[in-house]
Amino acid sequence: MKNMTLAHVAQVVKGQLILPEGREALKNSEIQGAVNDNRKVEKDFLFIPMVGARVDGHDFIEDAFSKGALASLSERKLENVSGPYIIVEDTKLALKQIATDYRMQLNIPVIGVIGSVGKTSTKEMLSSVLATKFNVLKTEGNFNNEIGLPLTICRIKDEHQVAVVEMGISDFGEMHRLGDIAKPDYVVMTNIGQCHLEFLKSRDGILQAKTEVFEHMPKNGTVILNGDDDKLINADTLGLNKIFYGLNGQEVSASDIVAEGMTGTRAVINLFGESFEATIQLPGTHNVMNALAAAAVGKVLGLSNEEIKKGLEKASTIAGRNNVIEVRDITIIDDCYNANPVSMKASIEVLGKAPGRTIAVLGDMGELGDDERQLHYEIGQTLEDNHIGYVFTVGDLSEEINNSLSQKNSSCMAHHYTNVEAMLEDLLPIIRGGDTILVKASHFMNFSTVVEAIQTRFE
Repeated sequence: MKNMTLAHVAQVVKGQLILPEGREALKNSEIQGAVNDNRKVEKDFLFIPMVGARVDGHDFIEDAFSKGALASLSERKLENVSGPYIIVEDTKLALKQIATDYRMQLNIPVIGVIGSVGKTSTKEMLSSVLATKFNVLKTEGNFNNEIGLPLTICRIKDEHQVAVVEMGISDFGEMHRLGDIAKPDYVVMTNIGQCHLEFLKSRDGILQAKTEVFEHMPKNGTVILNGDDDKLINADTLGLNKIFYGLNGQEVSASDIVAEGMTGTRAVINLFGESFEATIQLPGTHNVMNALAAAAVGKVLGLSNEEIKKGLEKASTIAGRNNVIEVRDITIIDDCYNANPVSMKASIEVLGKAPGRTIAVLGDMGELGDDERQLHYEIGQTLEDNHIGYVFTVGDLSEEINNSLSQKNSSCMAHHYTNVEAMLEDLLPIIRGGDTILVKASHFMNFSTVVEAIQTRFE
């Protein structure tokens, strides 16, 4: 981290630098990164201990030094530590201050990926495209909040030529804080869906909260917007350059879309008047939309059509995000990291195109506000429309999915459970070769255990 000496860091965070006796010269040493997990410490990193509900990071400061940390932050005076530390009032705030200062020194394009659904998949696809030409730093997993984003910024090194950062929020004001840290040159906005309604109340509220980022972009910045989204098509971008993508004749669009089962989707990408065919190794029309966003950014940053095509065709996803797992001749769609009505319906539509028997294992979707039960109930119609064979639901809210199917006298064989363990006792024995199983719920439902149980049973 160029220019980030201990003396400078202490100044940025308005902290007190405490140096070991006789090692005054350390104040001019530069940190090479910053982490809040002592297991991820590398040589000359800054360790940032945080106080959580169950763990106090200060207990691991000496371990961080043993692993090569140059220094640590601390919210209190320390005794008998082997390295320098900086006393601050709040280590979380200090992390944001460090990242904000460091971002101001960077001279590479920063691309923010924002939206209700598809942020992580779009980030992965965009990074795959840009990596055909540039050395790309991208958000790990979904480190997209007020801790994850600054940690990502602190990972940028001299060799990186572009950064792709995911930015996620759940309330008003958060995007202002994230935008102030990242100051993105480009922003991709995937959609305005029904999520975090507990705090943002409506899609208009979601739009208002997410577009706070525009105030933190340079005047010559560019926003890449989903032109099929009724909210984004009319969004006020404060005079920033706009590019629209979608399936309805936008300047970046797709045509001749052909689903190829669980192996992916083939489409013609129409890019500012030029066209090429690409096979995306991810199922579903929503992944074609993600590909269009990635293609638009690639073109703006000077990639050729050949480079964009190569990146799109190499793109993959991460565990828990529409990740297709093959176990013997059983297919698992691991989409259990998060869920909202839009993403739930999109995943069910993917499942509906699978050959053989289809099984949906669904759990509660969180933070949906006053209409949470109705929004779960409506999922039943999507299951019916896509002719899903078996439906296993778990959780208080997901019982509404089961109720919906029961009241429709649906052909779906639906079963509801109060806990995962009871559900698995009925699910595992019925699975057979040729089945495709969707596993989807919000993260708090811990449905990764369902994926693991199926894998363990049939490996």
